[in-house]
Amino acid sequence: MVALLALAALLGISSAVLEVHVGTGAVFSVEGQEVVLPAWYTSHSKKKPYVTWLLKKEDADPFQILTYLDGVVKVEETELKPRLSFLYPVHTHNISVVINATRERDSGQYICTVNVVDDVTRTGKNVGVINLTVLVPPAAPTCRLQGHPTVGANVTLSCSSKKGKPPPTYQWHRTAPNTQFFFPPAHDQTKGTLKLTNLSLDMAGRYVCMAENRAGSAECRIDLEVHSTNAKAVIAGAVLGSLGALATVIFFARRVYGYRRKKRDGQEEVANEIKEDAAAPKTPSWARRPPADAVSKTSTLSSLAGTRERPHYGTHPPSDTSRGPPSRAGGRPPPLSPPALNGTPRHPPHPSSLTRAGAVPVMVPAQSRAGSLV
Repeated sequence: MVALLALAALLGISSAVLEVHVGTGAVFSVEGQEVVLPAWYTSHSKKKPYVTWLLKKEDADPFQILTYLDGVVKVEETELKPRLSFLYPVHTHNISVVINATRERDSGQYICTVNVVDDVTRTGKNVGVINLTVLVPPAAPTCRLQGHPTVGANVTLSCSSKKGKPPPTYQWHRTAPNTQFFFPPAHDQTKGTLKLTNLSLDMAGRYVCMAENRAGSAECRIDLEVHSTNAKAVIAGAVLGSLGALATVIFFARRVYGYRRKKRDGQEEVANEIKEDAAAPKTPSWARRPPADAVSKTSTLSSLAGTRERPHYGTHPPSDTSRGPPSRAGGRPPPLSPPALNGTPRHPPHPSSLTRAGAVPVMVPAQSRAGSLV
């Protein structure tokens, strides 16, 4: 009986020794490097264990990546297959694994489980967990200058890296011979900005930004040149001033040209209106009414002409005022009056009647017998 109790106690002790141990619960690696996940187990059994490694990524179920069963190692079909293996032979109780050329997506929770046929252990003692974090060094940052570096102005130097795990911090400094380091609030180490206010000529120089995290560091630099005047602003002002002057000249030239053209067109329209609406010129009163002496002369000539042409027949002798001039030498008889119409003699109109009617007297020259004018 005592022997049986001793055997039972021995079996209880042996069953309690199966346990999985890990070197550390958190392992960090830099992308591209090799990493070892340390683990081993303790057991008094001489039989081969059954070992499995699982990987659980964030927001995903665990999946099997490596197994050891009946002395055979099997690497599952995952992206880790060409880079994953046991570090030592499993029968040495060392079940550590090694991952070559780590990648950022290799990060996750690695779970190791060991079972032995004739070994019994308490729940959870045969399981080991290791969290792997693959760090990524910062990519080469980019330095930028915002603002115009002139005397008295304010500028901002910025620095940023597109890659890095964990996110890098930034540190600005000025290199020799005027070495200078910057601190908040002028310098924001999270955003990577450095504000320089009220620039002066002695603030010119080389400024370096270093992006750094646990995986490594990278830097960029920028040469700051402080100008006494803003040459670009001067050139832009000159160009704008020239354009403004040219535009002003063109504007006034067009105004003057339009004014002259409008004035010329107005004068032409007035002239055309005068030509269309002008009445015929009136005869002046002095031209319509002949002078008194001309009237008397004309009356005398008309009287003479009437006496010459008046016939000598009639019941009353002619008056002295209507008597014509004496006959010329040669005894040419006076011209006869026109024949009577329907028995009534025709008398020419009296010159005074014609004058009152508005007729203009015309002098008719006399003609001699030879045909010459007298």
